[in-house]
Amino acid sequence: MSAGGDADANGDEDAVDDRPDHGVPPEYDPYVLREGDADDGASDRHVFWADRVADEIESSEPDEPIVIKGGISPSGIPHLGNANEIVLGYFVAEVLRERGRDVRQVFTTDDRDPLRKLPRKLADLDGDIVDLGDVNAGALGKNLGRPYTDIPDPFGCCDSYGEHFSTLIAGIAEQLDVPMDVVSNTDLYERGELDDTVADLLADADRAREVLSEYQDKVDEDYYPFNPICENCGKITETVTGVDVEAGTVSYRCTDMEAGDRTIEGCGHEGEAGFGEGKLPWRFEWVAQWDHLGVDFEPFGKDHAEGSWPSGVDVALNVMDVEPPVPMVYEWFTLDGQPFSSSEGHVALVSDVLELIEPEVLRYFFATDPSKAQDFSIERLDQLVNEFDRLERVYFGEIEADDAEAEFAERVYPFLVEDVDEERVRIPYSFAAVLGMTDDPELREEIARREGHIDDDTPEWAVEEALARVERAREWARRTDNAYNYDLKRDELPAVDFDENVEAALDELADFVEVTEDPDEIQGEIFETARRHDVDVGDFFAAGYRLLFDQDDGPKLGPFLAKLDEEFVLARLRRER
Repeated sequence: MSAGGDADANGDEDAVDDRPDHGVPPEYDPYVLREGDADDGASDRHVFWADRVADEIESSEPDEPIVIKGGISPSGIPHLGNANEIVLGYFVAEVLRERGRDVRQVFTTDDRDPLRKLPRKLADLDGDIVDLGDVNAGALGKNLGRPYTDIPDPFGCCDSYGEHFSTLIAGIAEQLDVPMDVVSNTDLYERGELDDTVADLLADADRAREVLSEYQDKVDEDYYPFNPICENCGKITETVTGVDVEAGTVSYRCTDMEAGDRTIEGCGHEGEAGFGEGKLPWRFEWVAQWDHLGVDFEPFGKDHAEGSWPSGVDVALNVMDVEPPVPMVYEWFTLDGQPFSSSEGHVALVSDVLELIEPEVLRYFFATDPSKAQDFSIERLDQLVNEFDRLERVYFGEIEADDAEAEFAERVYPFLVEDVDEERVRIPYSFAAVLGMTDDPELREEIARREGHIDDDTPEWAVEEALARVERAREWARRTDNAYNYDLKRDELPAVDFDENVEAALDELADFVEVTEDPDEIQGEIFETARRHDVDVGDFFAAGYRLLFDQDDGPKLGPFLAKLDEEFVLARLRRER
């Protein structure tokens, strides 16, 4: 159960009225962040949405430890969108811990689900995305219909494909410093921890059929809420022919499984399976997880709000006598304007993103209103970093902000960083990308100091952290091939031969840059200087690029010159070094 997105605490009564009719009693409304507390004004207290959720959880009077859960089926590449249920849960957990509560965060991998189709893309344990044809595709292709944990790992590094996927999920939590237990459904079944739940459901199969038939047309009088694993072919079958609750067994026939627009053929074998040798259908399995793990809160994507959640509440209350957890719908987010697609490879892995930005910047993205759709743009990562840097400066009182922004910064910033330390230094991301045009670490630091981003009082640890952003920004420039993806020739003046008009224009431009810092004014002056000296504008820009990069093209020149350290720009325009 995962998507990729974000959720809201706007306190607007219209938002309450506009919520979809999700078909559950008001106390189980999954749009908790749109409640608004219109009657008591409580929304005014919730600068941070996680405080609103924590209030809801505490009002349910949970036992401790309070259990916060996320979950996913290992059907594709675990990507940035899947991190929603990890990071959103983490913020709520941290708020509760701040209140003195004992909290356990868990993440279930539905790894006993059957493989229904072959993914086009996979990810190795290093976070590299590969085509299916680049690994042992047969390890998957021969195993359609079998549980993920019974399928060989196509990379050959883990005991199964399911374990490989779970390892990647655990890696996301580790990379973002989220303390979380990954729980395998297969382990729960094999250890017999769900046997009693399976027995109770099968003993009252008529009631299970009656409730589920409201949500699924395929439920008929022969339906049983259990899917055995065929002992002959290893595939999961949905055809149970008999039940012996006291013996803890079911009889089955291995029949075909419908998987989207294709059919996975069963082998026809008739046999018997124990309760640990199969799985519950997902709508019952979800509730079984709540019950067994004692789940108190679970966020989920908006697709579940009008589908799975109503059936989950119904099954929990009217079949399994389980109290549903506090829910929270989050909105999906897009990646560079397009939906995430594991099959097409349109994904961003957390490990990849953390090569471009600091973990605290990524946490900031998830901290901002998860009920509103937003776009995570690799192309425009500099804007996200700038937003975080501003939040940090507002927190430390370095810049003025309105009350709402200041309150948000004061509340949220401590949850984003490992330690709050006002000696920390942030080099502006775009300037860090400029510094990345040289490979010389000493020169990078020298320029950063000369431009005032690092001073003599900055502690060494802060200098190291500040300069670490340079490599991230440099990698961003390379991956996006943007205006900073150039090799700046700092060490020596490229071999150039300009006529006297171009040289005069360059000298005059240097004089202008010496007294002007505004990038737009410099850009405009480049045009005007070329015209005054009767130099073709295109040739004049090419002269600037030749001096800087030893090539005839480059980024928008005025803003670029404004970002470079002035001493270098003046010397280069004057052809001195």
